[in-house]
Amino acid sequence: MIRHIVLIRFKPGTPEKKIARIFADLEALTTKIPGVLAFAGGRSESPEKIERGYMHGFVIDFADWDSLASYAENETHRTLGGQLVENALGGRDGLLVFDLAVAT
Repeated sequence: MIRHIVLIRFKPGTPEKKIARIFADLEALTTKIPGVLAFAGGRSESPEKIERGYMHGFVIDFADWDSLASYAENETHRTLGGQLVENALGGRDGLLVFDLAVAT
């Protein structure tokens, strides 16, 4: 299984409704791509408070690397990714993407 982790530092003043809409659209997209096992996203609720500005994020679990590749190449994904970059503090610099192979 591949866990796709994305953390975002949104620009100050980005409405929570806008962020929620992007996450909802991402979740809807994942229901249409074979090999997607799960989606979770939202605002950090960490009691540790060491997010370093990455207050929002999402995780998508994929069956394998091919499923992640299908997602990455999807046109809707690219559009939504553009919305994340557009609203992230510093553009791409406001995003952190980490893909982890997880033993099942």
